[in-house]
Amino acid sequence: MEVVSSSHSCLAFHQTPTSARRSLGTGLGLRHTKFARPRKSAVLCVGRASNPGDSGKLHVSRSFDVSDVDAALQGISKKVGQIEKVSIPGLPEGPDSSQISTGLWEWKPKLTVYYEKSGTKNSKAPAVLFLPGFGVGTFHFEKQLMDLGRDYKVWTMDFLGQGMSLPCEDPAPKAMAEEDEESYWGFGQDSQPWADELVYSVDLWRDQVQHFIEEVIGEPVYIVGNSLGGFVALYLAASSPHLVKGVTLLNATPFWGFLPNPARSPRLSKIFPWAGTFPLPSVVRKLTETVWQKISDPRSIQKILRQVYADHSTNVDKVFSRIIETTEHPAAAASFASIMFAPMGQISFQEALSRCQRQDIPISLMYGKEDPWVTPYWGIRVKQQVPEAPYYEISPAGHCPHDEVPEVINYLLRGWLKNVESEGSVDLPFLEDSSFQEHGVSKELEFVRTGSKKSVSVRLFGSQISLWSQLSSFLKRHASNIRVVSR
Repeated sequence: MEVVSSSHSCLAFHQTPTSARRSLGTGLGLRHTKFARPRKSAVLCVGRASNPGDSGKLHVSRSFDVSDVDAALQGISKKVGQIEKVSIPGLPEGPDSSQISTGLWEWKPKLTVYYEKSGTKNSKAPAVLFLPGFGVGTFHFEKQLMDLGRDYKVWTMDFLGQGMSLPCEDPAPKAMAEEDEESYWGFGQDSQPWADELVYSVDLWRDQVQHFIEEVIGEPVYIVGNSLGGFVALYLAASSPHLVKGVTLLNATPFWGFLPNPARSPRLSKIFPWAGTFPLPSVVRKLTETVWQKISDPRSIQKILRQVYADHSTNVDKVFSRIIETTEHPAAAASFASIMFAPMGQISFQEALSRCQRQDIPISLMYGKEDPWVTPYWGIRVKQQVPEAPYYEISPAGHCPHDEVPEVINYLLRGWLKNVESEGSVDLPFLEDSSFQEHGVSKELEFVRTGSKKSVSVRLFGSQISLWSQLSSFLKRHASNIRVVSR
């Protein structure tokens, strides 16, 4: 990593020994793997650039390969029975893909944000910002940066308290006598001055994204958010509509946080003695140690990945490795506790959606049908609240469709962006026939991945959508599965 200049901040990067993941196979079949728990970490000190024009930024630059891929929307279609099959491009490889560069942005003292970007040479193209879900980070959007970076200026970042945006110093260090080899950061009795008011909440992440757009990207953006990232995307769009040109939700979580927000419910919030600040109370420290040992275990992470990826042939080796690296950061456990006990946002998901609708902010929905957490019910509820939003249901795909079927998500995103940028003169994907707007349509999207042809079903819901019929279908499907198992 090439650093422009350094002063007083730092970021911890953790190196996982090859032995810790050498037995990983392709796909999700990790059942008999034994895992070494890496313990070594390297701390890279970084700071603000000495160049006044680059104040607050540290970055690594690589060359960009930008190519014209308008053909991505020129799908070759053919009808088979009642379902039309459409051939779409696969992911670019090698020199055909857009190069990715990395950066570090010091937002506040001791709070440094890691980000990645691609396609920034496309000066006249729209900017697109991808926001990750909980527990992952920029690496989850690598397939979008390499592909969409050929047409757009594409950015992604790690939320503070997660990924490579974890703190580089202990927010609440233990006394010298209490320190041990397995010591967690944030478990001391007193917080550092810079962490006195630190809480890893959706309010913090909303502010982080807002200032990142203003200070680093420098222009309004389209935001694409998965899971937690979808919640934050909608929250920011509702709070700062002048910074957001449109929002795409990828299996967005419809709620976040359990404790009342002090700005919204000041009296109620006083009932709770602790709400994610540093230092952690002694009871919370003990609880965190127990819970963290369980959820950071590689076998637990493996199990979660098997849940959220519908197609178990998907190669998640890199995702798995990067999650493991994050869990080894000494600040990870205390950051997790802060996130879990942080208050809710000042407005709900539904209220944010209503505000976006009143502000005429374009919204699109792209949901994996087999998501065990954010089931189709939640996507349909959003569609009912915002009938004009195109809702694409993808199958087989789970909680992370952008990583499981990136070819499909990239194809749909290109189409939606062209539709919004052209103010409707370019049709949305699947809406070449206006009769589909009311009742919807289903298509099979075919593409080639690693030399093999794959096929994914995508359903575009029309404006006439019945929540009851979808719920009935969901119950019948699960009842059928139960009967099959019982036999």
